[in-house]
Parts: sequence; C-alpha cells; structure tokens
Amino acid sequence: MASGFFALLDDIAAIMDDVAVMSKVAAKKTAGILGDDLAVNAEKASGFVSSRELPVLWAIGKGSFVNKLIILPVAFLLSAFLPVAITIILVLGGLFLAYEGAEKIYEFIFPHQHSKIDIINEDLTEEQILIIEKEKIKSAIVTDFILSVEIVIIAMSTVIEKPLSSQIAVVSIIAIIATVGVYGIVALIVRMDEFGFKMIKWSKKERSISKTIGNILVKALPKVIQSLSVIGTIALILVAGGIFVHNSDFLHHLWPNIPSIIKEFVFGLAIGLVVLAIVSLFKKIFKKTKESH
Repeated sequence: MASGFFALLDDIAAIMDDVAVMSKVAAKKTAGILGDDLAVNAEKASGFVSSRELPVLWAIGKGSFVNKLIILPVAFLLSAFLPVAITIILVLGGLFLAYEGAEKIYEFIFPHQHSKIDIINEDLTEEQILIIEKEKIKSAIVTDFILSVEIVIIAMSTVIEKPLSSQIAVVSIIAIIATVGVYGIVALIVRMDEFGFKMIKWSKKERSISKTIGNILVKALPKVIQSLSVIGTIALILVAGGIFVHNSDFLHHLWPNIPSIIKEFVFGLAIGLVVLAIVSLFKKIFKKTKESH
C-alpha cells in the first residue's frame, strides 16, 4: 500500500517536471508575441487621466481573461479532434503577425497621419470621456483576442504531440502568464510617471537624488513605450518567420549556413511585405468600389 502511494507521488512529480520543462519551452516560443502584447497594451493603457489609467487597465485585463476562457476550450477541442487545424491556424496567424510587423515598419518609413483622440488634452465632459474610454477598451480587448489566439496556438504547437492533460496544463500556465504577467508589468509602466511626480514632490530641495530619479522616470515613460513598440515589432517578425521556417521543409532547409534568427527575420519581413501589398491593394479596390456607388 505504502509503496503504491509513493510510486503515485513519483509519477505526479515526474508529470510536474515534464510540465515545467514544456512550459519553459512554450514560454520561450511565445516570448516574442508576449513582448508585442506588452507593447500594445502599454500603448493602449496610456493617454488617460492619471486616475483612470488603472481602472482602464483593469477593464482590459478582465476582457483578456474572458478572451482566454473562450480560446482555451476551443484550442483543446481542436487539438483532440482536429490537430491539423492547429498548424493551419498557426500559419494563418503567422501571416497576420508578419503583416502587422511589416505594416509598422512601413508606417515608420512612410508615416501618415492617424486620427487620434487624446482624452487628456480634450475639453470633454465626464460622459464623453467614459464613451471614449469604452471605445478604447473595446479596441484593446479585440486586439488582445487576436494576440491571445496566437499565444495559445504557439504554446499548443510546442506540446501538440503530448497527452491532452499535459497540453491543458502547459497552455493554461502560458495563458495565465500572458494575462497576469503582461498586465502586471503594464500597470507598473503606465504608473511610472506618476511615481516619478511623487518622488519630485517628496523632495523639498532644489537638487536631490529623489528629484533626479523622479525626473528620469517621468521623461523615461514615453521612451519606454516607444522602445517596447520597436522591440515588439522585431519580435512579431521573428515569431512569424519562425512559424514559416518550422512549418515549411523548403524554407527550413534553405540557406543552411545563415543563422536561423536572420533567416527567420528575412522570411518574416518578406512574407509580411507581400501580405501588406495584397491587403493594401484590396483596400484600394474596396475604397474605389465604395466611392463609385
């Protein structure tokens, strides 16, 4: 009886070790898109009145949690009954990520104006501010849904050949990290300037360490968000390129002497630019058709 009990404990420990190892691999695979998720949400949660930043971020975080609750069961069902769908969704997601990365690079090289409402600078009523907040929260949750699908599918692809119980454990862990970890870091980032202002107020001296650090934090916030955006864009292209390379024997064996990171970036960017060109063409055709009617 006792030996059977300890054997069971050994089996549980072995399973937990396997889950930990697989979770580490899945986390590495999803790190790129998690970086983009972090950059996107930091940008989405900024631009509000200071007192509204955390409530808005909390609302987006709850929406992200609901997104995971919807996506995870569907992913597990597909894995159990139609595993080929995971690869198809993964490649389609790769096309989307490549397109998004290429679009950001194109926008950086050939910038054009976007209509953007800044809640802080606009003289708006409380009711109008709440309406704009709801629109921005809705937009952030939709973006999070797309990124969450990719995070779950990429995590799932790393354990697709493992038992369903291991898949559920690993992908659920990644989903929790993607929600709690990302939004926790975003909360720290968006409140960085507020903490900086408090440090400046704490010091009554003209020159002090507190005031110096406070000024650095206040000035650093926009640069941190901008840096995250750049890192996120590179990560998007690398993740997309990795998906294409690992799911195509032709691309995988092409240019064997070139480092994989360079190859993945080149393929990710090249395919992203092709998708961008196709999407832009369809947008122009749709716009002309709409104007003619």
